[in-house]
Amino acid sequence: MTEYRASFDAAVTFSNGGDLSVHGFRVDVPSPDIDGAGIAALFVASLGLLMTDAVELRNVEVFPEPHKGTRGGPADRGASAPDPGGLVELSHVIRPGMVTYPGLPGPALVPYLTREASRAVYAPGTEFAIDQLTMVGNTGTYLDSPRHRFADGPDLVAVPLARTAGLAAVVIRVTGTRRRGIGVGALAGVDVRGKAVLLHTGDDARFGTPEYAADAHFLSRDGAAWLVGRQPALVGIDAVNIDDTADRERPAHTLLLAAGIPVIEHLTGLEQLPPAGAWFTAVPLRVEGMGTIPVRAFARLPAADGEIISFY
Repeated sequence: MTEYRASFDAAVTFSNGGDLSVHGFRVDVPSPDIDGAGIAALFVASLGLLMTDAVELRNVEVFPEPHKGTRGGPADRGASAPDPGGLVELSHVIRPGMVTYPGLPGPALVPYLTREASRAVYAPGTEFAIDQLTMVGNTGTYLDSPRHRFADGPDLVAVPLARTAGLAAVVIRVTGTRRRGIGVGALAGVDVRGKAVLLHTGDDARFGTPEYAADAHFLSRDGAAWLVGRQPALVGIDAVNIDDTADRERPAHTLLLAAGIPVIEHLTGLEQLPPAGAWFTAVPLRVEGMGTIPVRAFARLPAADGEIISFY
């Protein structure tokens, strides 16, 4: 379903004195035929303005663009879900030889017990196949535990289900922006505490190509520090790395994992989620002593009436 946003200049006067002017402001709108009064109401609600006397709009333009989550807007009420209550895949398929992160080996899939060989073991007409998969933990869509960054950090076994299953999700959309680093400005308007914070950059469209690692989006140092101070359950991104790969200190990994906040990299399909209202799950295998492992990431969309369907 196509979503729409509006861009405009606005002049606001307040009943108790004072005024406010904005240029090129944008809000989510429910349809392309919304009128000026509807846009003005969304603008006032998005900023939480009180004692507004008059709002004058100029240079109004309505255009197709995914909703960003305007407060009080259509996505804020969960009305934009394309398949109410449905499940959405958010992880890449693992295939032999695939390239996830440039320089790391791709997975290898070979038979351990073939169907032909198994026929000598079982009764006539009964056969099985057992395959052997060899791969690094950083393959496909994967979760980083603190052990990935810190030698004495908790491993995959220690990652609690409460941080990976049935989490209220908030999607931070930065698609179409020229700035690669995702900082406090992109995050500050969102309640993230205890939630899955999913950074939607659109970089996943280049997954598996050399361009995937070029000019990739990332979470900035100040953005990571801001998140740590507000304790989300986990943070995920649909890019090659949650850090700027040119920064060898890896501040986002360091800050988040030191705080016990798991990181999920190489997500895909985040454009299918509303900015808020979905439930997210990405549970890792319980492998002792290991810091990173692929996950099956998915989300349940909000119900048609805006009520959230829980997993439980």
